[in-house]
Amino acid sequence: MSTTTVSKGAPTGSVPPARRGGVGGLLASIGAQNLSLAGGLVLLLVLFGSLNGNYLSWDNIQVIAEAVTISGLLAVVQTVVIICGGLDISVGSQAGLASVISAMAFTSSGSNAFLGMAAALGVGVVIGVLNGVIIVYGRVNPTIATLAGLAAYKGVADLISNGSAQGYVLNDSIFIFLSRGKIAGLPVMVWLLILVALAVHLLLKYTDIGRNLYAIGGNDTAARLAGININKYLIAVYGLLGVVAAVAGILLTARTGSGQPVSGSEGLELQSITAAALGGCALRGGKGGIGGTLLAVALLGALENGLTVQGINSFWQDVAQGALLVVAVVIQQRRSGERAVGLPA
Repeated sequence: MSTTTVSKGAPTGSVPPARRGGVGGLLASIGAQNLSLAGGLVLLLVLFGSLNGNYLSWDNIQVIAEAVTISGLLAVVQTVVIICGGLDISVGSQAGLASVISAMAFTSSGSNAFLGMAAALGVGVVIGVLNGVIIVYGRVNPTIATLAGLAAYKGVADLISNGSAQGYVLNDSIFIFLSRGKIAGLPVMVWLLILVALAVHLLLKYTDIGRNLYAIGGNDTAARLAGININKYLIAVYGLLGVVAAVAGILLTARTGSGQPVSGSEGLELQSITAAALGGCALRGGKGGIGGTLLAVALLGALENGLTVQGINSFWQDVAQGALLVVAVVIQQRRSGERAVGLPA
């Protein structure tokens, strides 16, 4: 039996609705969630732009884009994990460990940037696959497994670095290119986010792999009966997240000039989950898309930069992120029609 045919029939929302013509069809294809995010982003830009004339300058737009690159990369792949019914709250610790490894390997290899990056990517693969194996074969809830990883990977990063920044990489042309280089007027890091997001979008939307991921998140029992190897898919998805977390760690090293065990990576897990949830991912799986996630990443970046430009205490940024995550989940629950906890149906 073809897994593709059956997975298309899974009640996950992965099968596109019937096409409609005209403006209605266009709006339906964009989606109400994405339209709401786009509207919120425009309102933020107008609000902060009216308060500060430099906010909408090209230089500041680039600052916003660079600032959200690392969290955006993680949010894109976190979207894939959530779509297939998983969750990873250890991505910040993974990025921090990869950052330390990349700098230490760079220094110990005689300033070889490729060896430093390869070491970080290797660690990312191992960590990602390890998370997947623990979840699949240990039968551990993804939240618990990656919560343990959050503490463990941070601990390893602190142990091997003594809790301090390691090495200095901005004497190397490759790291300098990653942190300061531009292609066609856009920072290199932004291009990396665009390429990763595009590749993942195409994977989810136009391949059997993507359709099967939606099927697994929507109804894993039906997906298993359809012949989909769920274990293989979950381990591969967590492995992919480990690789992208390593890339995020390498970019963190390039941006800060040294390996950072905590600074710059702490809080990335909240940012990635918030962006995915705001972008329309159902936290129970089976629903979501990269377009919505990127809009949410842009909205969070515009909000954070606007608050900074206005001189508002940075702690309010954490408050805003937490509030937006709650709002996103409440909206999802309302749309699903699920009854309130403890109340009659």
